[in-house]
Amino acid sequence: MQTLALYNLKGGVGKSAAAVNLAYLAAADGYSTLLWDLDPQAAATWYFDIKTEDGKTKKVVEGNTPIGRLAKPTPYDNLGVIPADFSSRYLDIMLKKVVPPREALKRLLKPFGEQYSLIVLDCAPSISHLADNVFTAADLVLAPVVPTFLSLRALEQVQEYFKQEGYENSALRPFYSMADRRRGLHRDLLENRPKSMARSLETVVPYSSTVERMGEHRAPIPAFAPSDDAALIAYAELWLETKKLLKF
Repeated sequence: MQTLALYNLKGGVGKSAAAVNLAYLAAADGYSTLLWDLDPQAAATWYFDIKTEDGKTKKVVEGNTPIGRLAKPTPYDNLGVIPADFSSRYLDIMLKKVVPPREALKRLLKPFGEQYSLIVLDCAPSISHLADNVFTAADLVLAPVVPTFLSLRALEQVQEYFKQEGYENSALRPFYSMADRRRGLHRDLLENRPKSMARSLETVVPYSSTVERMGEHRAPIPAFAPSDDAALIAYAELWLETKKLLKF
């Protein structure tokens, strides 16, 4: 089992859209996949049109409910979801009670190895105890970055945190997201990638109304967009790069 995290310190960078579409594409590629929505905003949960029961996450972390009971089916083959509920906002506090504290999430994920080939984590935009657990558990952390200086600054902060805390820097790989080549700054940063993007993936996910329509359809892009859609093609290319990095 491999664990893929979609993470960025900055919100509004297309993180949940990437998590949902990569999870769908992995499942469609034949890999039994589980997406765990760790963000209390529950965007990934909402995209899959899944109803939640508040308090379930808390009961699992406290050991009162088997974690497997959190997984919900989706309409798509090979793809399940652990939805976020409002108690997810307490994950930081709850995980600190587990020893060793940074390995709590990794231990919670371990039982899924018998059923799933890939776990996708949609993470909250913060540096926190939960983020430490994600960095410890994940084999690969993908960081979507909008081609702007503020978004790049957030990436640099995460890279510095990885260095300070001794996390494997090679596990953190950024990629450009929501890129609009009509904008001069976007074009410049795409063509002249700064040092912080030296290990970035080649795929550039464009700014697209199709991504916004995920909310209208409550579905991943491949479920409703035509095969020649630019965003769909980009996510398909992103999955191929991700698949190679995960050594599938």
